[in-house]
Amino acid sequence: MKQGMRYAMTALVLAALAAGGGYWMGKRAVPAHGDTAVAAAADKKERKVLYYRNPMGLPDTSPVPKKDPMGMDYIPVFEGGEQAEPGSAKQIRISTEKIQKLGVRTEAASLRALDKMIRAAGRIEPDERRVHAVTPKFEGYVERLHVSATGQPVRKGQALFEVYSPELVSAQREYMIAAQGVSALAAAGAEAQSGMRQLAGASLARLKNWDISEEQIRELAKGGQARRSMTFRSPVSGIVTEKKAVQGMRFMPGEALYQITDLSSVWVLADVFEQDIAQVRQGAGAQVTLASYPGKVFGGKITYVYPTLTAATRTVQVRIELPNPGQLLKPGMFAQVELPVPAGGKVVTVPVSAVIDSGKRSIVLVQAAEGRFEPREVRTGARSDTYVEVLEGVKDGELVVVSANFLIDAESNLQAVVGGFGDAGQPGAAPAAASAGHKAEGTVDAVDARTGMVSISHGAVPSLNWPAMTMEFKAANAALLKDVKPGSAVAFEFVERNPGEWVITSLTPRPSAANPHAGH
Repeated sequence: MKQGMRYAMTALVLAALAAGGGYWMGKRAVPAHGDTAVAAAADKKERKVLYYRNPMGLPDTSPVPKKDPMGMDYIPVFEGGEQAEPGSAKQIRISTEKIQKLGVRTEAASLRALDKMIRAAGRIEPDERRVHAVTPKFEGYVERLHVSATGQPVRKGQALFEVYSPELVSAQREYMIAAQGVSALAAAGAEAQSGMRQLAGASLARLKNWDISEEQIRELAKGGQARRSMTFRSPVSGIVTEKKAVQGMRFMPGEALYQITDLSSVWVLADVFEQDIAQVRQGAGAQVTLASYPGKVFGGKITYVYPTLTAATRTVQVRIELPNPGQLLKPGMFAQVELPVPAGGKVVTVPVSAVIDSGKRSIVLVQAAEGRFEPREVRTGARSDTYVEVLEGVKDGELVVVSANFLIDAESNLQAVVGGFGDAGQPGAAPAAASAGHKAEGTVDAVDARTGMVSISHGAVPSLNWPAMTMEFKAANAALLKDVKPGSAVAFEFVERNPGEWVITSLTPRPSAANPHAGH
């Protein structure tokens, strides 16, 4: 029993020593509370997470950890790491050398009155209100022609042709007899005089309805002889645009023998597309040009917008009235019509070339800093020939890319893909720098400076697994082709703007070498 008590006392002593040693070790291992706070703060400062980026390099960030649709974790971006500013994950970084090679130009978005010019094709037509037909109102025969050719100019009152009509001769004799009877019955009763005057008035009205001249009627009233023939005269000054009269022919009442058109003023019938017709206003000015008179502009006014649409061409006819001094404008001529549409006020605009339109959305590249560009989706409005209204997405004064923007867009797409396969597994690592260009060497076969196309027989292109071949490229800008001619040996870089469309971004002459062409 004494021995058991001795074992128990020994165990208690050992336990006490262990507890004291643990306390002393703990005191040494754990620093003071203040030191712990400082260390934690330093670690937090060094490893502060700004945001989380898409693991495939897509322009998508998150303030909290998340996974992409494939189940991959978003990669944390630490302060001082990949990108330091919120939102910069959407920016495209391109070196200054690359910018110069691509021929990048920028222009500031600005407030301007967006005047629009509607263009339409048209044709010259005679003014329908100035077309006159010469139509006898009785049956007869053409005895003599004074104007015998279509296209002949005539003056108002000029004799056109002479006709003979038995009905006309009879009507003249009736009037002449009635006029003489009124004079003979001057002493007769009132009833007899009234009857004769009614007969004379009816004969006179018949002659007037047949367009007998006042001079002939006065001669008949004086007791002159009835004329065998009657002369028809031009009702207006103009051009004979139609002539059916032939000497000796018989005509019937209402048959048009001549058509005289006054061309001192003409119409232009312009075909305006359906989407533009809402901006066309009656009374607005118009400018007309013709291939027949280069450099000459004819001014007119819109007098009528037709109420129907031509289904085949989706156009609406617009009538423009033009003065025609010297008769330069001839019916049947084709014309180019410009209809200015005044602006409603100043709006934010960018050059048309700044907008990349994919069909589903419109993108503008905004220069955030030197060598850094941010793609923005924009909503566009009205357009002119050179500028487009931006309703949302770009502010006044921001620099937008107006040249080589499609090449920058291609660069950004490649960077996004390559960035997902570089050091994506390492937190805070930047995407691998990518180049959208492929390099090759070859010999120039042909150069078309007007279209910017160049044909090159080039060697193999390892980056595309291409063999040597001959193919056509488009130059990113005209300066690249300035010193290039057929037979020149060159080294060049190119990118694919659209499927099958290859654009040269850099072209450098090199010492002549054997043609690498191996057939296409």
